[in-house]
Amino acid sequence: MKALYLIIPFAPLLAAIVAGLAGRRVGRVGAHSVTIFAVLLSFLCSCVVFWDVLQGNTFNGPVYTWLTMGETRLEIGFLIDPLTTLMMVVVTFVSLMVHVYTIGYMAEDPGYQRFFSYISLFTFAMLMLVMANNFLQLFFGWEAVGLVSYLLIGFWYTRESAVYANLKAFLVNRVGDFGFLLGIALILATTGTLDYVEVFDAAAAGELDTVITLTCILLFIGAMGKSAQFPLHVWLPDSMEGPTPISALIHAATMVTAGIFMVARMSPLYEMSETARSVVLVIGAITALFMGLVALTQYDIKRVVAYSTLSQLGYMTAALGASAYSAAMFHLMTHAFFKAVLFLAAGSVIIALHHEQDMRKMGALRKYMPITYWTLLIGAIASAGIPPFAGFFSKDAIIEAVHLSQTPGATFAYLCVLSCVFVTAAYTFRLVFMAFHGEPRFDVAHPPHESPKVVTVPLVLLAIPSIASGWWIGSVVFGDYFGSSIVVNPAHANIATMRQEYHGLWGYLLHGLTAAPFWLALAGIATAWYLYRVRTDLPKKIAMRFGPLYALVERKYGFDELYQWLFAGGARTIGEGFWKGGDQRTIDGLLVNGSARLVGWFSSVVSLFQSGLIYKYAVLMLSGILLGMTWFLFLAPKG
Repeated sequence: MKALYLIIPFAPLLAAIVAGLAGRRVGRVGAHSVTIFAVLLSFLCSCVVFWDVLQGNTFNGPVYTWLTMGETRLEIGFLIDPLTTLMMVVVTFVSLMVHVYTIGYMAEDPGYQRFFSYISLFTFAMLMLVMANNFLQLFFGWEAVGLVSYLLIGFWYTRESAVYANLKAFLVNRVGDFGFLLGIALILATTGTLDYVEVFDAAAAGELDTVITLTCILLFIGAMGKSAQFPLHVWLPDSMEGPTPISALIHAATMVTAGIFMVARMSPLYEMSETARSVVLVIGAITALFMGLVALTQYDIKRVVAYSTLSQLGYMTAALGASAYSAAMFHLMTHAFFKAVLFLAAGSVIIALHHEQDMRKMGALRKYMPITYWTLLIGAIASAGIPPFAGFFSKDAIIEAVHLSQTPGATFAYLCVLSCVFVTAAYTFRLVFMAFHGEPRFDVAHPPHESPKVVTVPLVLLAIPSIASGWWIGSVVFGDYFGSSIVVNPAHANIATMRQEYHGLWGYLLHGLTAAPFWLALAGIATAWYLYRVRTDLPKKIAMRFGPLYALVERKYGFDELYQWLFAGGARTIGEGFWKGGDQRTIDGLLVNGSARLVGWFSSVVSLFQSGLIYKYAVLMLSGILLGMTWFLFLAPKG
C-alpha cells in the first residue's frame, strides 16, 4: 500500500513536469495525455486506498526526514484514514473531470500545454495537503496550492484584470497565511513537535491549555484566507479571471476546501475552545447569508456561481463551529460535485456564446444546448437543496446541527443559514431562467450549439454524484465512517443527537418534505420563476425601489473599495511618505546632498583665508599679533 500512497500525489507531479518542461516536444496531445493518465492513475489508486481504509486499515508514518533539530524532526509523512481518503477520492475525481473538460475548453489557447502542467501541479499540491500527517507538510501543501492558484488565476497574463486578480488573491491569502504560520509556530513552541498525533496527545494532556484559543483562532485565520470567509473573501470572485476549468477546480475540490478540511482535521483542538468555535460559527453564518445575497445582484454567469461557492463554504464553516464536522465534510463532498457541474456547464455556455458571460445576453439556451441545460439543472436543484438530490441531505444536516448547537452565536447562525436556503434557491434558479429560458437575447443569426463530448461527458459524469452522493448520509454523517479521525466532545455531540432521530434514508426524506428548509427552497425557486419568467420588469423596479440598499449589496458591501482605500491606498501613502520624507528629504536632502552642501559651505569659509594675496596674509598676521598682545597686556589674569 505504501507504494500506492506515493503514486497518488507524485504521479500528477511528474506529469506536470513533463507537460511543463517538455510541452513543446510532446505537443498538445502529449501534454493532455500524460496529465490525464497521471490523474486517472491517482484516482484509481485513491479508490483502492479508500476501499482498504473501509476494511479498517489505516496508516500514519514518515516517508522522508527533511531536518532534525534536537528532538524535533521535520518530516514528510502520510496520514491515511477515512477523512483523508474521502478528500483523496473527491479531489482526484473532480480533477480528472476538469482535465478531460479542458481539452475542449482550451482547444484554441496558445498556452495549452502550460495550462495542463499547472492543473496537474495543482492536484499534486492539494493531495500533499490532505495526506499530510504533520504541520510542516500541511503548510507546504497550503502554500503550494496558493502559489499555483496565483499562476492559474493570472493564466491570461496579458489581461490587466487577470494580473490584478491573481495579485489580489495572493496578497489576501498572505494575510490569512501569516495567521496560519503564527498558529503553527505557537504549536511548535508549546509542544516541541509538528506531528498531528503528538500535538493532539499534548493538547489532551493539557500542554496547550493556556494558548488553545489563540492557537485555534490563528489557524482559522489561515482557513478564512484559503476558504474565502468574511472578511478575507474578496479574492474569490475575482478568481473568475482565470479559465473556467480552473475556476471549477479551485471552487469545487481544491484550494477553497483546504480550510474546511484543516479545521475538521484539527477537531481535537477546536473541541477544547468554545471561543474559537463561536468565532468559526458566526463567521461562517455571516459568509453564507451575505455572500448569497450578493449573488442575487450579479449578471456575470461565473460570478453568480462564485458567490454561490462563498455562500456554501459559509455553510461548511458554520457546521464546523457547531461541532458538526462530519456534516461539514459531507457537504464538502456533495458541493464538490454539484459546484463542478455548475461551473463546467457555465463554461460550456461561454464556449457556445464565444466567451460571452453576461446572462442578459443569453436566454433560450435549453433549445440549443440540451445536455448542458439538463446537467446544469441537476446541479442547480442539488445546490438549492431539493430532495432527493445530494445538496438536500448535506445542507439539511448542517442546518439542523446549527439549530441544536449550544455554541455562543448559534441562534444568529441558525437564522442566517435558514434564511440562506431561500436566497440560494433564488439566485441559482435566477441563473437557470435567465440563461436557459425565455427569449434568445443573442444574435439568432449565429445560434450557439452544444459543446463537444470532451465537455459534455464530464458534465454527465459529475451530474450523477450530484444526484446520488447524498444518499450515503447514513454512514458518513450519522454512522461511524470517520471513526477516530474526527473528535467531538460528548457535550457538543449535536450529530449524535440527530442520529437518534435518523430512521433511514426514506425517513430522512419524508421528514425533509415537512421541514422549513424544503419549503424555503421551493419559495426561492418560485420567486425566481415569477421575477424572471412572468414579471421580468419587476427586478429592475425592485432594484430602483431599494436603491441604496441594492447598490450596497451589488457593490459587495464596499469591501473592495474599503480594502483598496485602506490597504492599497494606505500602503501607497506610507510608501510616498518614506519616499518623500525618508528618501528625498532625509537621505538625499539631509545626509547625501546636505553633507555635500556643508562641505561646500565650510570650504567657502576657509577659502576666504586662502586668497593668495600677500597683503591679506600680512594683515591677518598683524591682526593676530595685536589680538595676542591685547590679551596678555589687558585681559589675561594678573599673577
